[in-house]
Amino acid sequence: MTEEVAVLGVGMHPWGKWGRSFVEYGTAAARAALTDAGLEWRDIGSIIGADTVRGGYPGYVAGATFAKALGWQGARITSVYAACASGAQAVNAGRAQILSGLADVVLVVGADAAPKGFFRPAGGDRPDDPDWLRFRVLGATNPAYFGLYARRRMAVHGDTPEDFAQVKVKNSALGAANPYARYRKQVTAAEVAASAVVADPLRLLDICATSDGGAALVLAGMEFARRHGARDPVRIRAVSTVTPRYPNAVLDLPDMATDSAAAVPPAAETFRESIASAAYEEAGIGPEELSFAEVYDLSTALELQWYEDLRLCGEGEAAKLLREGATALGGRIPVNLSGGLASFGEAVPAQAIAQVCELTWQLRGDAGDRQVAGARVGIAANQGLFGHGSAVIAVR
Repeated sequence: MTEEVAVLGVGMHPWGKWGRSFVEYGTAAARAALTDAGLEWRDIGSIIGADTVRGGYPGYVAGATFAKALGWQGARITSVYAACASGAQAVNAGRAQILSGLADVVLVVGADAAPKGFFRPAGGDRPDDPDWLRFRVLGATNPAYFGLYARRRMAVHGDTPEDFAQVKVKNSALGAANPYARYRKQVTAAEVAASAVVADPLRLLDICATSDGGAALVLAGMEFARRHGARDPVRIRAVSTVTPRYPNAVLDLPDMATDSAAAVPPAAETFRESIASAAYEEAGIGPEELSFAEVYDLSTALELQWYEDLRLCGEGEAAKLLREGATALGGRIPVNLSGGLASFGEAVPAQAIAQVCELTWQLRGDAGDRQVAGARVGIAANQGLFGHGSAVIAVR
């Protein structure tokens, strides 16, 4: 088990379409996290910036950008890019610096001003880039992949569009109680069914939007936290950043085909399953000890897949878990108490950091109408393109 680090402060800029610079969102979130931690910017020994995305690719050196916006003070800087896993990679980099003794206290920041519509690649020819190829050769936008994932669950496990709609119903009710969420309106199953088909069987309200937003964390070593007066802080116990194993026999973004398993059998667990397993192993806990989970719901069907990948239920049992109310507030294992990406939309470098903000609020008992009673252990899980695994386990 890796030594823990404390989460001294969290901060966010509300998600939406604000039409302003990502720098504004990130610095607002950073200042809120510093205030929450009771620290000044000059107290920070290192700043980790999750790179902002332009056209699906890293567009800014985020560490230096945020350091300049907050005021040059000599802090160590790092910039991290791992697509949708950038925030978790930034948390991991900050944790590593603390545990190695390079810094006592670290500021982690991610923010984006996303384009309207779905993400698409930047211009130019990159035939060695699988993400560019899947757009240019197949025209396979992200929603097309989400539709394939949904179709797979329907074919293999018998899930229905009505099951997918109930995920949106659950998450919209939670997002309505979150002041940082972009969409704060409860949605009915009938409204999901009436929305436009985007990638059959998924409809517009099954798929997350692209958004502006920012999130930040102040991390510190346990000794610094105690000196600062934080006697029982939320602690990060594990960060998983694993890659897939060959052969990868489940279709995954951005690849257009699976590996052949004719000569080498697939691993005992899929890529997403291995993300959670590595986090559980490092934390020294099992899924039965979780109080709640935040997962990467790019689509309603993908949230159901995460239930199984996190071992919240057995294979093929996700829709049953949802129908029983187990993943709703008050259920056995609430999922996406923040409202998830269904309520926020994607601000790519910020979203894994925002997940840790929600873990922290829940574990502190500060989540208001979204609060899980007696929350002690939470997991946040997502993944980034090109095999970036990402999971964070926090405890109190």
